[in-house]
Amino acid sequence: MLEKELLAVLRLQSTPKVGDIISKKLIRTLGSASQIFKEKKSALLKIDGIGEYIVKHLLNEKTHLLAAKELEYILKQNISYSYCFDADYPKNLQNCTDAPLLFFYDGKLNWKTDRIISIVGTRNMTNYGREFCRNFIEDIAKYNPLIVSGLAYGVDICAHQAAIDCDLQNIAVLAHGLNEIYPKKHKQFLPKIMSNGGVISEFWHNEQPMRENFLKRNRIVAGMSKATIIIESAERGGALVTADIANSYHRDVFAVPGKVTDYYSKGCNNLIKSNQAHLLSSAEDLVKMLNWDVQKNLIVKQTELFVNLNELEQKVYDYLLRNGKQLLDVIALDCEIPIYKLSSLLLQMELRGIIKPLPGKMFEV
Repeated sequence: MLEKELLAVLRLQSTPKVGDIISKKLIRTLGSASQIFKEKKSALLKIDGIGEYIVKHLLNEKTHLLAAKELEYILKQNISYSYCFDADYPKNLQNCTDAPLLFFYDGKLNWKTDRIISIVGTRNMTNYGREFCRNFIEDIAKYNPLIVSGLAYGVDICAHQAAIDCDLQNIAVLAHGLNEIYPKKHKQFLPKIMSNGGVISEFWHNEQPMRENFLKRNRIVAGMSKATIIIESAERGGALVTADIANSYHRDVFAVPGKVTDYYSKGCNNLIKSNQAHLLSSAEDLVKMLNWDVQKNLIVKQTELFVNLNELEQKVYDYLLRNGKQLLDVIALDCEIPIYKLSSLLLQMELRGIIKPLPGKMFEV
């Protein structure tokens, strides 16, 4: 990205009342972030949903000064970043409407894999939860998933440590700038995380770990992943927020059940009882639900079973095979097929038994 464009993106990030969704709308409408700040007020006001209040903040020169200062730091420190309109942005996250416009990262990261799972839960982890978490990651390690969590006390750090022990890539999503580590006690784990994974944050380098930031970062934890796993949770907590966000993204959510009398199993039990999460009793439950155990066999068989697939059908079939169940709109976007044409195509494939329709305009093979 050119410096002037990065400066404009940073300016959007620092503009009050202009979040990720509005920023993306402006960029799509005007073609680039830098073009936004070249437009006259009258032109900005003509954009649907952009009123006087938003334009007032967009035209405030203070945001330019703040962005310029942050840009200077990024260039001086050679900070790595990922922009939501770039090809190297995490694919799962890119499909979320409220994904961060820009995030920063450090470490040896490779998120170009279909097997990404997030593991979250209470900070007051019990021995039951700790044992399950470690055993689960040990059992799932042969499938080489990427583990995402938040570096917090309890379930988060247990998941990171278990991933390190199993030599799995893992990502810590921070609720503050890269210059900070919270809790400070967990700074000791960073060298090993960085050696096979890393940290990411949408916050500027000097941002402090404020309460609202922890809730905000949960959408990245859920959005990066194919599935979110709740190990333990009380009736209320950040892990349940992450589960709710994951469900809103139409991602699979799993919860580990516990005794009805256990305080830190109540949240998980409620998720399962209300059909907001699949019951997770072992690694095998997740493997079967995500089709990790049969994917290779399906690829071998497909040429024998579906010899009459045309080019577009083959493209959609291969896409669903790689990515699992997906929304109609997401399939259309990733396969570059107009929705009107894709709808007819999916219907024909459904009638021939090639794909299965699911609630909420989702499909799978």
